[in-house]
Amino acid sequence: MRVATTIPQDNLRNVPDAARSVEAAGYDGIVTLENKHDPYLPLAVAALATEKVELATGIAISFNRSPMSAANVTWDLYEASGGRFVLGLGTQIRPHNEKRFSVPWTPPGPRMREYLQALKAIWRCWETGEKLDFQGDHYTFTLMTPNFMPENTVPGVPKVTMAAVGPVMMRVAAEEADGVRLHPFCTRKYMEETIVPRIDRGLANVGRARETFEISGGGFIATGPDDETVDKIREWVRYRIGFYGSTPSYYPVLAAHGQEELGLKLNYMTKHGQWDQLAAQIPDDLLHLCAAIGRHDEIVPKIEERFGGISDTVLASASAEIAGDMPPDLLQDIQRLPSVFKGHQAA
Repeated sequence: MRVATTIPQDNLRNVPDAARSVEAAGYDGIVTLENKHDPYLPLAVAALATEKVELATGIAISFNRSPMSAANVTWDLYEASGGRFVLGLGTQIRPHNEKRFSVPWTPPGPRMREYLQALKAIWRCWETGEKLDFQGDHYTFTLMTPNFMPENTVPGVPKVTMAAVGPVMMRVAAEEADGVRLHPFCTRKYMEETIVPRIDRGLANVGRARETFEISGGGFIATGPDDETVDKIREWVRYRIGFYGSTPSYYPVLAAHGQEELGLKLNYMTKHGQWDQLAAQIPDDLLHLCAAIGRHDEIVPKIEERFGGISDTVLASASAEIAGDMPPDLLQDIQRLPSVFKGHQAA
């Protein structure tokens, strides 16, 4: 099993030391989020400060950027990192697209499929000189003169993973992407009964082996060296569960446990500004369904129970504000847990 963590995104001056510390500790990857800050800039800094750790957006929002823009910044990061950058994309929900980014909304499944196909067409053009001729319902790319083709010094093309929640997006991820980034608002039951069958069907549709497709995330990890630290992170996770549970797109997770009414209640509270009361609505049983919780000396079997056999990569920290603090020996113990994923399929 692979372990990734976050780095500070509030000030780029803090990135070099943080990235080097993550690499020295033995983490497999660094992940940035698109919340308060741009997800690409910290990874550009981290690429120059590290040598071997994987760098990934987890995730960058897709529809607020043209596939050409995403292709360009991804290519530059892939080159700067010596092939260590992985593009993680997600659609975000309709209100954020329309009201936060002023982006017209269309059904996200077909659009995201085209987005991924367009990225690959652009990269094939840059890698091999193949004529750029992508024409879809949402995106058209037919112009690429030598003046706009970036240098190509690193073998291959970047890998792309995709956030997915519902059945359509899960199918798109399995059929078009190199991996899926599961939302942290998730449970083992929902993963086993809903997510894995959808991924398996999508992979079968295109004749891909599960061993070449990476599943990341799918829950929270709340751990630390002592009970006090664990308690603090656990309560942070409790709030996040309340926050995510208020969003209708995530109601199916609650429905899998017969708690649809809780989602409706949380949604009502957010619409009435009761943000500071969300955590109090989340009972301990739901908290433990969504998270592996325990001190460093007891967390490994809990991670195996919660994620084992499904998630190939877990995230030691769920936000840029709470850095993963797993010591090297703990990381090594988690990395010994078996994983289905063996490596990305060659392009």
